[in-house]
Amino acid sequence: MGLIASLPEIDKQDDAVFVMHEKSEKLIPLHKHAKGQLSYVEGGLAYITTLNKTYVVPARHYFWIPQGMMHELEVGSYGTLRSLYFYATDDHCNDFYGKFGIYPASELLIQMINYTECWDSMHVCRDDNNFEFLVALKKLLPTLNKVSLPIMLPKTNHPLMLQITKYLEENVGNRLVISEVAKRFALSERSFSRLFQSTLHISFLQYVKTLRMITAMELILKTHMPISDVAYAVGYSAVGPFSDAFYDFTLSRPSDFRKN
Repeated sequence: MGLIASLPEIDKQDDAVFVMHEKSEKLIPLHKHAKGQLSYVEGGLAYITTLNKTYVVPARHYFWIPQGMMHELEVGSYGTLRSLYFYATDDHCNDFYGKFGIYPASELLIQMINYTECWDSMHVCRDDNNFEFLVALKKLLPTLNKVSLPIMLPKTNHPLMLQITKYLEENVGNRLVISEVAKRFALSERSFSRLFQSTLHISFLQYVKTLRMITAMELILKTHMPISDVAYAVGYSAVGPFSDAFYDFTLSRPSDFRKN
């Protein structure tokens, strides 16, 4: 049974953990559930879209989606998503469980999540001998990482901003200067900056930097381009500054990101 077909099953047992290791379906439409979702991205990239933002989760990272959060989920080619849907009865015990977050996965967490494949497409209940293993896994999460990775692009339906963001995507490897881009769309630099803040709640420079990092992650994972070529392809004239910016976003150097 695939994840789409399994969506109604997730909330059927409030105090259980539902296990789903998805290898086939790549797009799960907008939905929500009454349980918290822990998902590990084993390969490629995963994209999580909420009502106004798109988050990018690289391979060997995991994310937590709190109960009740509407989201759409897309998994890139060759990716596997290993997911555990946890009871929410103790979520009040730690702030971690009430916030969406993206984090690098430790070897311990990876091994624990992989082990749960033996319960694929099953509910693990409190009277099951394996339940305490899942309890320990959930309690471990708040201790592993304190800061979520800032890999997110805001979304908007504003007609002009849609044109601007499309232009930026198509020219991500070129020199992008705010005054020149603003002029291209017949706006003053001041009005252009205000438009970004009012519709996307992010600055032009931060949007461009994030777009470049997401594009770089895709190139590193989907192609065999040398890291230097990836840097140039996303608008950096030298590998050093690109590597530093990439580390800020992923806590990994580009070469390590590809190797892992």
